[in-house]
Amino acid sequence: MIAQPKLYSLPYTQARTYVAAGLFVIGNILLPQLFHLVPDGGKIWLPIYFFTLVGAYKYGWRVGLLTALLSPLVNSWLFGMPAPAVLPAILLKSVLLAIAAGVVSARSGKVTLLTTLLVVISYQALGTLGEWIITSSANVALQDARIALPGMLLQIFGATALLRLWRN
Repeated sequence: MIAQPKLYSLPYTQARTYVAAGLFVIGNILLPQLFHLVPDGGKIWLPIYFFTLVGAYKYGWRVGLLTALLSPLVNSWLFGMPAPAVLPAILLKSVLLAIAAGVVSARSGKVTLLTTLLVVISYQALGTLGEWIITSSANVALQDARIALPGMLLQIFGATALLRLWRN
């Protein structure tokens, strides 16, 4: 049996919370730049969510929430992506992801494909409903379900693998 990595729930009163969030925000800035080299890479691979998932799962919902809010805002400000028009939906999904990952991590105390799958399904399902309300378009809201399966699989398998390898 593979040993489980250490999972934390860092409080807002520790500098480590902000350092961790800052590093995950940097990851969420660099990874989308890489995927945006491919046409529709952001829409297909959902790279802006990857380190939010990892950060919230590893260090708790507070690190996740900081990462979830700052990553899309900084990316939009620096690179114009995501476009300001889609920021509300992306911020909603980011926040839902941070909360889901933090809660599942704290409750399960372990990293498995099943727990990561639960996180991804929950934020995508609730985020799709929220995006439908925000945009008044089921077509727009269902975009991730139609074209972003590779990104969801990257989140499930990639984040699980990274978290399992990360022992401290």
